[in-house]
Amino acid sequence: MKKGLFILFLLTSVVSFSQEKETYKKVVSEFQSFYNEGNYNAIYNMFNYNMKKALPLDKTQAFFADLNSKLGKISQVEFSKLKDDAHIYKTAFALGVRDIMFYLDRYNRIGGLLVTYHKPDNLPVLERNTTKMILPFKEEWYVFWGGTSEEQNYHVAHENQQYAYDILIVKDSMSYKGDPKINENYFVFGKEIIAPCDAKVVKVITGVKDNIPGELNPEQLTGNTIVLETSNKEYILFAHLKENSIAVREGQFIRQGSLLGQCGNSGNTTEPHLHLSLQNVLDMNIATGGKLYFDKILVNGELKQNYLPVKGDLIKNRDR
Repeated sequence: MKKGLFILFLLTSVVSFSQEKETYKKVVSEFQSFYNEGNYNAIYNMFNYNMKKALPLDKTQAFFADLNSKLGKISQVEFSKLKDDAHIYKTAFALGVRDIMFYLDRYNRIGGLLVTYHKPDNLPVLERNTTKMILPFKEEWYVFWGGTSEEQNYHVAHENQQYAYDILIVKDSMSYKGDPKINENYFVFGKEIIAPCDAKVVKVITGVKDNIPGELNPEQLTGNTIVLETSNKEYILFAHLKENSIAVREGQFIRQGSLLGQCGNSGNTTEPHLHLSLQNVLDMNIATGGKLYFDKILVNGELKQNYLPVKGDLIKNRDR
């Protein structure tokens, strides 16, 4: 599962400095005025050559019109911090707060722009789970993405879902049999997802249709989703669940092994699988991913304790 952001950022050097530059203050003020006026052509004219090439006028207009429709006008811009050559501003919109990173070239033209969710500095730190977990399924599944390196796990490059797993079922090295455009032909589709521990259901997203395999739904990133909260304030996210399969509700306390739903193909995914991740907070947009270990499981047929599965592992709960 990949997260889409409003991104266009081009940096060529690394220089540190200690405070906001006056040139940035002026450019950001002009940007705010043009944005609130809906004058996206003027914003485009603030770009340097590389930005204009990367984000032509029609895309610039569409980008900021979409941003305005979702968040409204900017009410306040506050310098926050520096990152390499760039300035980051905490930006209050009518409907939410975001961080906007600006990079100016030597001619004070905008050479980079990045809009992300504002992440408070006082969020809890979660390196790994301390709650003992079983795997959230009954069969032997295959770890397609998992581990602590980008080679094993592309999620590592994304802070909010680093160390997440993408898990499915394979037979004879294939995840499906028959027509690959039919969800029901995937071995994992419709398999039960169970609670890995005692927990409280703190978030449920339902009503998202399953994709035709090969197609994506970037507007509904996680698709049908469940988030559990453990007694240790660990948050476990289950994404891409099957439409109309979720069997729990927000606020419900559940026991380990209870049915949560079924594996599906909803959201920003190309084929049926379970996206499973550990977070330090409920909101995925500002979360930092943690390492999710399992208490006692079978890995490639061998019993492992306190184990973090990695790409290529075949994993299964031990028989009780």
